[in-house]
Amino acid sequence: MQLARLLFTQGFGTRRECEGLVASGHVRLGTRTCDDPFEDVAPPGLVLTVRGVDWPVHEKALILLHKPAGYECSQKPRHHPSVLGLLPAPLRTRSVQPVGRLDEDTTGVLLLTDDGALIHRWTSPKRHLPKVYEVTTKHPVDDAQVAALRDGVVLDDDPAPVRAAACEATGARTLRLTLTEGRYHQVKRMVAAAGNRVEALHRSAFGALVLPAGLAPGQWCWLDSPEAVEAAPG
Repeated sequence: MQLARLLFTQGFGTRRECEGLVASGHVRLGTRTCDDPFEDVAPPGLVLTVRGVDWPVHEKALILLHKPAGYECSQKPRHHPSVLGLLPAPLRTRSVQPVGRLDEDTTGVLLLTDDGALIHRWTSPKRHLPKVYEVTTKHPVDDAQVAALRDGVVLDDDPAPVRAAACEATGARTLRLTLTEGRYHQVKRMVAAAGNRVEALHRSAFGALVLPAGLAPGQWCWLDSPEAVEAAPG
C-alpha cells in the first residue's frame, strides 16, 4: 500500500494532507525519514512515527480506555465532555465508538473500536459476554440483598426478574456484580430494587479483559485482537 494512502486509513487526514505529511518529512519508518508519499509499504506489524509519535498500524482500531468519572460515552454529549476527547485526533477521525455505554459517573474498562461488526457482536444480548462491576453502596450490604441480586429482581420496565450472573459482598458497603446483558442504568436499578443505592460504580472487567496495571484514569492503550476480550478466563 502506498504510504500516504496508509496514513489516510489510519486517520491522519485527507489523502492530500497525508501526502503533504510525508513530503514535508514528518513521517519515519524506523530511523529513516520518508519523503515519497507513494512509496509502497507492507502494513502488517508496521509502526510509523508521525510528527515524533509512534503509531502502530491497525486495519481496525481496538482501544481500551480507563474511563474516568465526568465523561459521557457519546459523540454528542449533553452535560459532560465526551470520552472521545480523551483520544488522539486520528482515532476520532476514524470514528471509533464506545462498545456499549457507561454512565458519566461510572469508571473503568471501556472498549472503543471502528469495527461495526465487533460492536454488534459484543453488544448483542445473545452473546452473554460478562461484565464485572465493583459497586459502592449507600447502605450496608446484607445477605438478603446479595441473594436478591443472584435470584432476580424486578425492574420497572419488565415484569421478568433480572438476575446477576454472579454477586458477592466484598466489604461492608461494597459488592462485586457480574452481568451478561446491558440495560439502561442496569446496575443502579438492580441494586435499588434489592433495597440499596449505588454511590460509586467501577467496571473492572469486560469479558476476559481487565485494566492493565498502571493504566491511569483517562489513559488508553491498543488491543491487538478481539481474543484479548473473548478468551476464556484462566
